[in-house]
Amino acid sequence: MSISLHAVSKSYGAVRAVQEVSLEVRPGQTVALLGHNGAGKSTTIGMLLGLTAPDAGRVAVCGAEPSRAVAEGRIAAMLQDTGMMPGVKVGELVELARRCYPRPLPAERALRLAGLDGLAARRVDKLSGGQAQRLRFAVAVVADPDVLVLDEPTRALDVKARVEFWAAMRAFAATGRTVLFATHYLDEVDQNATRVVVMARGRIVADGTPAEIRRLAGGGTVGLTRPGPHDGLAALPGVTRVEAEGERVTLHTADCDATVRALAPLDWRDLRVSPASLDESFLMLTEEPEKGTAA
Repeated sequence: MSISLHAVSKSYGAVRAVQEVSLEVRPGQTVALLGHNGAGKSTTIGMLLGLTAPDAGRVAVCGAEPSRAVAEGRIAAMLQDTGMMPGVKVGELVELARRCYPRPLPAERALRLAGLDGLAARRVDKLSGGQAQRLRFAVAVVADPDVLVLDEPTRALDVKARVEFWAAMRAFAATGRTVLFATHYLDEVDQNATRVVVMARGRIVADGTPAEIRRLAGGGTVGLTRPGPHDGLAALPGVTRVEAEGERVTLHTADCDATVRALAPLDWRDLRVSPASLDESFLMLTEEPEKGTAA
């Protein structure tokens, strides 16, 4: 396994950040790690990188202790808010990072994977936000890791920069390596992840493909056109919210089948049933207030 966690727990004083988490990730998977702030994502990533030790359980990366996997370049990470030395050129920084690992990629290949061809001579303080983020990616990928961890990699980037970054990430993932990324942008999950792991209150509450997560959460929307008042629709089985614009009504429901059966004797037309979006599924799976947790 690329990543293996078995009954892992971690507390900070009275705060239980991670509670008996077990997770295995096979080589070649691109896994999105989702959860609200305080769900336990950052603590889990920290244990994978050997930055913090679990209180209980076992963590292994490519069959080795995390600290050993880091030293051998088996796992590398692009963390939030990584600083860069002012005045240094792009190629120089990647070459410096390259020399930290036993079996690195050529610096030129890392720059190409990151979409930074032709920018090796540019100073890091002259890069755009998107270019700087791709440079952080190059500094991580130059280790030629079997496992790449990305913690909120596109936070604060504009739409164009996000598109460019994920193009670079997909090029790396296409080489058969394992990618684990945490993000708050659920559209990125649908477009880039083959597997989704959802955490809440320090535990894994869902694990599957994006489509499986939507099915697991259940629910969706029932749209219909109905003349006259819409009184009573909120009381139908499964309905959690009613939105109306003129005669067009959208029922948000936890059970589409039950809602549609209850609609049968009513006056309506143009019925449309849609499964929950990944955003809606995420909220359904994590809606219980999180207390006593840490990032």
